[in-house]
Amino acid sequence: MGASAHAGGCTCGDCPHGARTGHRRAVAEFLLKREEFASGLGLPAAVAHSASASRQWVSDELTQSAALVAERSRVEGEAWLGRLWLRTAVVVWAAVVTLLLVQSLTAIGAGWTTARTAGLIAALLVAVALTGAGYLHRARGGALAPVIGEDNRLSTSRAVAVSWVLFVVFAILVLVGRLAAASDHRERDALIAGLELARGAGIVTVLAVVCGIAVLVRRVVGLRVLSQRLQKVRAHRPRAADLLTDDSGRGSFTDVQYVVICTVALAFAAVRLARRPDQLPDLPWGLALLVLVSAATYVAGKYAEGGRPVILSVVRAREAGDLDAPIRNGDDIEIRGAGFVPPGAQTADRLSRMVVRIGPVHVHVPLVPVTGGFDNPTDTVLTVPVPADVEPGQTEVQVITAAGVETNRYVIEVSAD
Repeated sequence: MGASAHAGGCTCGDCPHGARTGHRRAVAEFLLKREEFASGLGLPAAVAHSASASRQWVSDELTQSAALVAERSRVEGEAWLGRLWLRTAVVVWAAVVTLLLVQSLTAIGAGWTTARTAGLIAALLVAVALTGAGYLHRARGGALAPVIGEDNRLSTSRAVAVSWVLFVVFAILVLVGRLAAASDHRERDALIAGLELARGAGIVTVLAVVCGIAVLVRRVVGLRVLSQRLQKVRAHRPRAADLLTDDSGRGSFTDVQYVVICTVALAFAAVRLARRPDQLPDLPWGLALLVLVSAATYVAGKYAEGGRPVILSVVRAREAGDLDAPIRNGDDIEIRGAGFVPPGAQTADRLSRMVVRIGPVHVHVPLVPVTGGFDNPTDTVLTVPVPADVEPGQTEVQVITAAGVETNRYVIEVSAD
């Protein structure tokens, strides 16, 4: 009976299916409402006679609908994370099965060796550890919990560092397994010599650098956010594309080159381990240096990205047929600048959080829908009315973005007549 209650079109939010269905329905209703308002439909007669009143009414309606979408999205994101731990466990054990198949196929003719057994046991130990850790953190994405950043996105630097850490742990476990199975003292001495720094200096250097990069990038991003030099908004849920894109979803050169080069180096190290399972993979210094250059480029990109939003000018918005005049109470002003919409804040619930401070009055930026999106606000232009509570004379204008970052103050003159 309980199972049938949550089947079909369940939107109760008590099960993953209900959360997903409820989010999809909320999004569909919001899009339908936005397109109707963009076409001039759905306006009540009480506000249809006034352009400013109808604009405010439409903005309020869309804001309420967007808030429902955001809440449904949050619930769906939490339910998705709760399901993710099982998926990561399946992927981990599928990798173990794949390793077993590859070892079985390559053992045909060559025979099964102690190194193959040690590799399989090492893979099983790593898989058990990842599965256990994933279960303990099942509410935060399972085994992926360590690579999910504070902004609820997959962190490129953490993912690269975790990949190298897991590989090095696997390589050491292989050597431990072979050492435990070795009966001859000369073989044991050779295996211990395989752990010497001269053999694994390259891979140890790369491991130290990528782990240091993961810590450094977290520190850099945190300080830049606190100093308002970088705008960050929380994502609804992590996506695999986060490893290769910026917060707005566009491909990032620094992230792509870092992931690609580290993946190639990791594949080379894995092949070296398969060929020489009696020592740490001897990563050539040329390849290690390539990884270091890629890491330096990635960190430089983190320092270069972002920037504070800025107001460049404020003018009186003039409609067709309107006379040129100074700014008065009730007039619309057009604020021109850059960085008003933070990366990843293009959704309606984030846009509705933008505020313009005009003197002592806080004005919420109205949402103006057009087909397929919004005409106001945009990243470079905002249009807001001057409230009647603003005193005539010089007053300051300041924009507060959805990320909570404030722009510079811009002085305008409000005319008394």
